[in-house]
Amino acid sequence: MKIPTRELTAADHELVDLARAVVDANTDGEAGVHTMGAAVRAADGTMYGGINLYHFTGGPCAELVALGNARASGARELTTIVAVGNMGRGVVGPCGRDRQVLFDYHPGIRVILPTARGVIAGVRIEDLMPFVTAWSPEEGSKAFEGEQPGTP
Repeated sequence: MKIPTRELTAADHELVDLARAVVDANTDGEAGVHTMGAAVRAADGTMYGGINLYHFTGGPCAELVALGNARASGARELTTIVAVGNMGRGVVGPCGRDRQVLFDYHPGIRVILPTARGVIAGVRIEDLMPFVTAWSPEEGSKAFEGEQPGTP
């Protein structure tokens, strides 16, 4: 399956830089508990950051903290998200749990992630979730009825 990607814009690079700044300012070493930073952009262009809160019980990833920060600040429509690892690891794609949360709360959000070719690109969250089940507080879980990955 070929997933359509989009080259990064100057605004995307700015978001990557914010995520990198968040993790660089808050990391506590390679084996520490704060090892990932994330940044999300709202529809109005405002950017919000987050740092992971690793815990043996499965604390929140940086992406989820960034989503919470944006929501707590009044942002309701988010357009793009990225995560960056500490110690120069660069852009990292979201884990499965984060992908599901992004899909459920912000369908249509673009995710910046590395590709197999070694470049960084933006993709729609729908393209990362083949045959996904959608969830909402009102309707619970149901089969996704939108476009499947790779559709134009």
